[in-house]
Amino acid sequence: MAEGLIEVERKFAPGPDTEEKLRELGATLEHRVTFRDTYYDTSELSLMLADHWLRQREGSGWELKCPGVTGVSGPHNAYVEVTSESAIVAQLFELLGSGEQEAAGVAAVLGPLKLQEVASFVTTRSSWKLASSGTHEQEPPLTVDLDSADFGYAVGEVEVLVREKAEVPAALEKIISLSSMLGVPAQEKAPAKLMVYLERFRPRDHQRLLEA
Repeated sequence: MAEGLIEVERKFAPGPDTEEKLRELGATLEHRVTFRDTYYDTSELSLMLADHWLRQREGSGWELKCPGVTGVSGPHNAYVEVTSESAIVAQLFELLGSGEQEAAGVAAVLGPLKLQEVASFVTTRSSWKLASSGTHEQEPPLTVDLDSADFGYAVGEVEVLVREKAEVPAALEKIISLSSMLGVPAQEKAPAKLMVYLERFRPRDHQRLLEA
């Protein structure tokens, strides 16, 4: 994806009829894929505690999610997704402040920055696309991902990618509207797969994140 796009997302608990509802709303199934995500952080969880999330996705490479837009409350998240390895490395050195920045890929700086694997799991995802009902042809479509992780957790996500902070409130309106049509309770905010993984397999780390 293009660098610096803002991902506005809302997670929800999918029901047995969610896919049927998506079809009724005119959504099309883009693909079904299976992939492994591996997350990295320091032993002190320096990145996660600063709301930064470093992930290597099988077949897709590295991604660093950074905090996006503040000041818009609700059961959603907004992150800037950084996928350029050089930009990720620069951000990691800025966050972790460890000596001279190395001109290298992400894998090469894991050791110097004391980054280690904190979670790894396989997800089966069905991705649905729903064209925006707005009047502007350029309006971004809504994406609905339905995920099932290999540790027994399922979660859905409604997502819109926008270029400017000013577009976030309108994107959020669309997400709330679609969530309502899918029968998602207004204030429901399902936890991300990573948080559930940590809760089950690294409860002390999960508690530290909750306290922060």
